[in-house]
Amino acid sequence: MESCREIELEGHIIDSGIMTLVFDRIMDMGGEFEILTFNVGKQKTDTSYARLRVTAPTGRQLDAILSELHRLGARTPEISDVTLVPAEGDRILPKGFYSTTNHPTFVKYRDEWLPVEHIEMDCHIVIDEAEKRAFCRPIAKIKAGDAIVVSEAGVRVVYPERPRKVSTFEFMHGTVSSERPSEAIIAKIAREVLAMKEEGGKIALVGGPAIVHTGAAGALAAMIRKGYIDVLFAGNALATHDIESNLFGTSLGMDVRTGTLVTGGHRHHIHTISEIMRAGSIKEAVDRGIVTGGIMYECVKRNVPFVLAGSIRDDGPLPDTITDVVVAQDAMRCHIRDIGMVLMVGTLLHSIAVGNCLPSYVKTVCVDINPASVTKLMDRGTTQAIGVVSDAGTFLPLLLEQLEEQETC
Repeated sequence: MESCREIELEGHIIDSGIMTLVFDRIMDMGGEFEILTFNVGKQKTDTSYARLRVTAPTGRQLDAILSELHRLGARTPEISDVTLVPAEGDRILPKGFYSTTNHPTFVKYRDEWLPVEHIEMDCHIVIDEAEKRAFCRPIAKIKAGDAIVVSEAGVRVVYPERPRKVSTFEFMHGTVSSERPSEAIIAKIAREVLAMKEEGGKIALVGGPAIVHTGAAGALAAMIRKGYIDVLFAGNALATHDIESNLFGTSLGMDVRTGTLVTGGHRHHIHTISEIMRAGSIKEAVDRGIVTGGIMYECVKRNVPFVLAGSIRDDGPLPDTITDVVVAQDAMRCHIRDIGMVLMVGTLLHSIAVGNCLPSYVKTVCVDINPASVTKLMDRGTTQAIGVVSDAGTFLPLLLEQLEEQETC
């Protein structure tokens, strides 16, 4: 016997494509819909409202469809308070727990809508009943007795809408450029960077060792020195090869200027790690004059925080590298909460890791020579990202050039 429910959608649901997403999701999952009410905004700034009846062959199928539509911002007309179930132990979730999106989220608690603080995807909502506040927490941070939201009842998701003014993130939203970046595209990104800084927003850069290998370390170091970058997320490799380049002029034993292998150069990155170990930390090596330039040098000199998250394949690692992944995640989250824009350059795994912690309203640019890397980031849930297919050695120097030109205009 068929089952049906009514849902509501409100906002800029037409020009943002949300209505199309809803229709497609219903039909793709074997359901049908009937539009009961559709009030279309007359002006560009006006919102629209739609009320639909969704029908499916079975109740279970209908529940699955409604769950998907909920993540697109759909809601049922009758909204009850959230249901809370205490966690029975540390890192143990009650059955039927709610799993978050990375979109702004609100919960109805005691007839009041509470914003969910520190939202990110694939986490859970904990209510502090004494303070009447709602928090997004990963499973690793769940404690016994925490009041966990179960089911989607009383939860409202605000799906991101298209920006109301023309910007790079409207022009290229959800796309991957298959061509090498033109100066026009990079100029647009530079304008977004400068606008973000002018508004007082902070910008993070997620970088891979390709930045050093392709000769772009000088450009990134200059961006940090000039105040364009507020926090650096990377791994052991970026820091190691950046410092290796400063100490030996090589990256993985290759002369950065000529692109040729240096005799005995295969030892350089291990030598680098050993020297930083001897100093005690990257900061100590900078303060003692061992490291005299480069990305990590500028971070230390400009008090730009950095988080180096370790990997199973790391040599050493450097003493600043965080080898506990949960601790590394927490370190990233401390900085992500204040970030308005992220530039991801030449690293798939770290880009996905940071992307998984980002709210959907954070402007995100992903640059990689492999188009599949950019696509994977968006497929993993960071749908707000715009993609530029390029190597770091092309992108970062051109971006720096555009930033300097536009700032002097």
